[in-house]
Amino acid sequence: MKNSIADRVFDFLKKYPPFNLLKNDDLLEISKQVSIIYLEKGDTVFKKGDDFNTDFYLVRNGAVTLFHTNSNNEQEVLNICDAGDVFGVRPLITKENYKLTATANEESIIYAVPIDIFQTVTSDNASVYKYLITAFATNAYDPYTAEETGKIFVDYLPHTSQDMVNFQSANYTKRPITCNIDSTLKDAAIKMSTHKIGCIIVTNEHEYPMGIITNSDIKNKIATGLFPIETSVSYIMSSPVITAKKGLTVADGQLQMIKHNIGHLCITKDGTANSRLIGVLTHHDILVSLGNNPSVILKAIKRAKRTRKLRTARLKANNLLKSYLEQNIPLSHIIKIISQINDTVTAQAIVIALKKMPTPPPVSFSWMAIGSQGRKEQLLFTDQDNAIVFNDVSESKYKETQDYFLKLAKLVTKSLNKIGFEYCEADMMASNPEWCKSLSEWKLQFKDWILNPDEKAILLSSIFFDYSHVYGDEKLIDDLSDSIFENLNKTLSFIKFLGIEAVKSPSPLGFFKQFLVEQDGEQKDLFNIKSRAMMPLIDAARLLILNNKIKGINNTSERYEKLAEIDPNNKELYESCSYAFKALLKFKTKQGILLNNSGKFIELKTLTKEEQLKLRRCFKPIHEIQESLKLRFDLKNFI
Repeated sequence: MKNSIADRVFDFLKKYPPFNLLKNDDLLEISKQVSIIYLEKGDTVFKKGDDFNTDFYLVRNGAVTLFHTNSNNEQEVLNICDAGDVFGVRPLITKENYKLTATANEESIIYAVPIDIFQTVTSDNASVYKYLITAFATNAYDPYTAEETGKIFVDYLPHTSQDMVNFQSANYTKRPITCNIDSTLKDAAIKMSTHKIGCIIVTNEHEYPMGIITNSDIKNKIATGLFPIETSVSYIMSSPVITAKKGLTVADGQLQMIKHNIGHLCITKDGTANSRLIGVLTHHDILVSLGNNPSVILKAIKRAKRTRKLRTARLKANNLLKSYLEQNIPLSHIIKIISQINDTVTAQAIVIALKKMPTPPPVSFSWMAIGSQGRKEQLLFTDQDNAIVFNDVSESKYKETQDYFLKLAKLVTKSLNKIGFEYCEADMMASNPEWCKSLSEWKLQFKDWILNPDEKAILLSSIFFDYSHVYGDEKLIDDLSDSIFENLNKTLSFIKFLGIEAVKSPSPLGFFKQFLVEQDGEQKDLFNIKSRAMMPLIDAARLLILNNKIKGINNTSERYEKLAEIDPNNKELYESCSYAFKALLKFKTKQGILLNNSGKFIELKTLTKEEQLKLRRCFKPIHEIQESLKLRFDLKNFI
């Protein structure tokens, strides 16, 4: 008799990784064992510190938020899992207690996938475990990760050429730290502390690996009082060790760790435990091997001496972006990485252009990214929006100084165009005298925009309010920002104008809840995701952040996160806006990759029903934030 529930589960699972990598028979076997869990908003799947479950999870409908609880007992949102996203895979990878809390962000349905049946069916499928380890690393919280220490380039992000990486030789730690089988645990712990390592290999007189001691062993067996500190390591160590020989592939190392539920492989001369230890392969080494560190691209950009080299390096970032989206890497990671690459490309283009100039700059200057690049939201090749502010000079030298920077800007914008960033159709570029001014002139310009607002002033200043420093003297930007906020304090009308601009866009849905598409022209029947969905959120975030006199936060989702922090009464609304914006940006980026364009217009029939539902769910916060602005700024009579 046909199992209709299992069939429905099967039909859903086969659309998403890693289940789409399985044979139909294997996937059906898993589908029969899947449990369906209904969650009300706020229901918790697991909490930080809970014992690990026998299942991992996949979101069917709704959304599940993953929280980390910091030392101040404050919850930090690490990721929001949407339909098709996998979470709670720690038991599958490390057999450790949960380090995060998973809570339903809204009414949701999730599938619980039994780990034992999943491992049985997929034990020899390297592609499946490569995906799951990446998902685990992406959602894991570890206080020693690069992200936590202020670096944005996480080593575990997936490579653009996965198959090549999967079968390359694994890089392991050579000359590992060891202790003798006769050592005490105290001796081993001192060595581990001295060398700042998380494990030590126990060897005999022939240097054969006999066992391994990790930080967890010390915590669970010594700190709890089960054994005294002078205990011999032979009583504490995990033994026997799992060994492999030099030259094993990343895939082989990964599968060995998963098969034996371990985080370390001992590399020996002949691959057995009865030969000399020559290295240790760790779980972290596997993640690094699977990863493509974006710093490699950044180094190539900084070494580039010609525009052609810059273009080659920047194109690699496009491949990286595509890979990240396919692997469901959180958009917050992607935004940081691609934005840093874009800024570095621009900075290096300026360096190259300066070498072509006949003389060094006559005064200090700052190159500013504005628009989407200024907001750190330019994931695809879009048009340029930039400006220059240079230090004040005497009136007699002003034109000469401005001409120098206009010539420099033309070289830079030409270079950026060759790299792939189109010229701005509205000429909002530093090569235009209107966008290349001294600090005093820029201050006067903003003062006029703010104190004498009209439609043009609102348009231009709105674009410019999203500026960020890319190259040169950052103090000039700080000085300009101070001047802007000083003028904002002198009037309320400008904020009112910004409010009117932020709420004038209609809902993305029509009266009968259908998508409002373009009615004529080349884009007929296409949905303009930028103007109808993203810009209302961008405009609202800008208005609220300026009204709260907050400087230095230009990214839309980060603006909402900051607003949630300072205005707890509206925290839920702001967090939903942040999530919706990231989801919309992801839609736009995927569409751009699919059609090799900016992704601004979406052909709705290319979206699955699930994707259309996801898109519709993003529209609710748009309506809610616009209604909130109408009340807060008394805009009802201006619309």
